[in-house]
Amino acid sequence: MENPIPQPLIVNDTVVFGLLALALGFIFYTSGIKTGFWQKFYSVVPAVLMCYLLPALMASAGLISDDISNLYFMASRYLLPAALVLMTLSIDLKAISNLGSKAMIMFLTGSLGIVVGGPLAILLVSIFSPETVGGNDFDAVWRGLATIAGSWIGGGANQAAMLEIFKYNPEKYGGMVLIDIVVANIWMAVILLGVGKTKSIDKWLKADTSAIETLKLKVTEFTEKITRVPTLQDYMIMLCIAFTAVGISHFFGDHISEFLTSNFEAISDKKSFLSFLGSGFFWMVVLSTCAGIAMSFTKAKNYEGAGASKIGGMFIYILVATIGMKMDLGKVLENPGLIAIGFVWIAIHALLLILVAKLIKAPYFFLAVGSQANVGGAASAPVVAAEFHPSLTSVGVLLAVLGYVVGTAGALLCAYLMEVASSL
Repeated sequence: MENPIPQPLIVNDTVVFGLLALALGFIFYTSGIKTGFWQKFYSVVPAVLMCYLLPALMASAGLISDDISNLYFMASRYLLPAALVLMTLSIDLKAISNLGSKAMIMFLTGSLGIVVGGPLAILLVSIFSPETVGGNDFDAVWRGLATIAGSWIGGGANQAAMLEIFKYNPEKYGGMVLIDIVVANIWMAVILLGVGKTKSIDKWLKADTSAIETLKLKVTEFTEKITRVPTLQDYMIMLCIAFTAVGISHFFGDHISEFLTSNFEAISDKKSFLSFLGSGFFWMVVLSTCAGIAMSFTKAKNYEGAGASKIGGMFIYILVATIGMKMDLGKVLENPGLIAIGFVWIAIHALLLILVAKLIKAPYFFLAVGSQANVGGAASAPVVAAEFHPSLTSVGVLLAVLGYVVGTAGALLCAYLMEVASSL
């Protein structure tokens, strides 16, 4: 029997949302103070990392809990697609295409790091703790780790596919979900910490950031040219644009996934490479991004001057806070052996990314987003991308969508390699 979910002190989502809003307000207020302690503090710790850590500390203290809250679901299904629409309204596709091949190389390097990192982590941990990587039949640890590989290369749909294919013991699956959440969230915190040091990291990597700077400059110049004092009418029309697109993307996303699942065996079969096409969340992300890109060719892009991407950014920060709720730091020591595998695994992924970035002189932006497009997927890759600049959000989305495409195949390869590593 699995342990019952412990009740946090606050179970009412309205109150929890109020606490998250209080935390975000406190962070943004203090990060705006340009003297004394807070200036020094935020020169070391980026504000976005604090937006992530404060809810994590609340969850760790037993004040709130993601296990019984629907706020992450609300933020990822309502606010994320709305943010994607508002932040891609002013997209410059030509400038994004000028970013070149390094973004793709870093994304694929991140995928490769997950594929080879799993079996290498098993081999390394087995030297010190062979019982941690053991197990027989459907209790075999490599079967559970295969679900993490699915999550870290693709996302939730790919994770479900790996559980279906390798039939890991459902009673032990919760432990694997814990490793996935703990390790992935700590890694995201490390990446966000690096965002504040981007210039010095790029200098060390000897990276050519000219294409990224050109894109930022073009979007900034366009924004300055059309900036105006927004009216209530502007805000209501932006609300209309964003959430009508969200409604449409959910409506068609659900119908497309249902149609494909009902009519194509390759998609309805969770063991299939194409099973990700049966995910409603996948189609919601794709359709809301496409809606934003389509409107960037119309006069709607001028709403950037009324603060479209700023409203999108506000939604993204609410999403960051709800992701932070998932991080219960107290659970890190619940299964130290398996957590160790997770940390070794993510360290191999990170080292490979750093090595390739150094070799091809790729900017830290490509390293960070390439990693999060794998490990975090569509919910966190845009968050990290937007932290560099709102105009770069779409790069995170496009790479995250690619993660869904390669997720099942990459996770299958990783799983078979882990099976071999476990038997050595």
